[in-house]
Amino acid sequence: MRQPGLFDWQTRLEQLSEGGDPLVRLNAAVHWEQFGPVLAPVRDKERLSNAGRKPYDLIVMFKVLLLQTLYNLSYDQTEFQIRDRLSFMRFLGLSLGDAVPDANTIWLFRETLTELGIIEALFAQFDEYLRTHGFSAKKGQIVDASIVSVPIQRNNREENEQIRDGQVPEDWNEPKRRQKDIDARWTKKNNTSYFGYKNHIQIDVKHKLIRDFDVSPASLHDSQVFEELLDEDNSSRDVYADAAYRSAKILAFLEAQGYRQHIQRKGYRNHPLPDSQVRGNRTRARIRARVEHVFGGQGNRLKLLLIRTIGRVRAAAAIGLRNLAYNLMRYECLVRT
Repeated sequence: MRQPGLFDWQTRLEQLSEGGDPLVRLNAAVHWEQFGPVLAPVRDKERLSNAGRKPYDLIVMFKVLLLQTLYNLSYDQTEFQIRDRLSFMRFLGLSLGDAVPDANTIWLFRETLTELGIIEALFAQFDEYLRTHGFSAKKGQIVDASIVSVPIQRNNREENEQIRDGQVPEDWNEPKRRQKDIDARWTKKNNTSYFGYKNHIQIDVKHKLIRDFDVSPASLHDSQVFEELLDEDNSSRDVYADAAYRSAKILAFLEAQGYRQHIQRKGYRNHPLPDSQVRGNRTRARIRARVEHVFGGQGNRLKLLLIRTIGRVRAAAAIGLRNLAYNLMRYECLVRT
């Protein structure tokens, strides 16, 4: 092996950039300092005293969580990949001589964001940034939901019945309770059962950016999370959704609020849709399909997303991070084109 040259690392980084490193483009496009004030409460909670190691920069830690989310990494793998990948180090602004946050530090930072509700605030901050920098919501909105799976809980029938009734089995000790997800629920899609949550989102038609989201147990019907997702500030009153959202209640709500509904129709056994409604579905689908691109970009359509969290609060935080990460990547694409 030859002795490393003075500019070898710089040459390797330049080669990565020429190969199309997406993290370089993301770093250049996003104004990261906007997240500083939102993250500030973390420091107030962290610093109980001035003793010990100096804490990591908050924005660097936030970007660590984005890497973990974008590449679907465990805490241990996140630490390892930061140490191993030049592209990750460059994204974080770290050199070979800098300390790298370990798995426990990353976990604790994410737990703090979750506890303080900061992930939702980060999402709202970036949405405000988008709206004030030329990417306001336009040309209508699309509402849809996708299943997010979590590890299956191995409970007996009696335990599952108690959980469905909102109770915790009395014979579960505290360590066991911490390992049990009593908020996730089963649902069936295309004759296949899934256990987890749903990511309910609303995107604008023009930019395909997620403007709002909510997280629910997977068993909740899509239509139960609809009205609260609608964006009054969208430039158009057009609302698109699939047939799961078509009900007399929703149609009446949209009409009362002055929205123009474009909700797919569904045929039934022995009652197929007439040709005119089939054509209408086809026309609406050309626009409604844009939400499928969002879920596809998150990995939710080709294979259902799996997150390894316990409880609805942590699941909502993980899903919120994924929605924010999507918006950041989508923004980079929009400003580049």
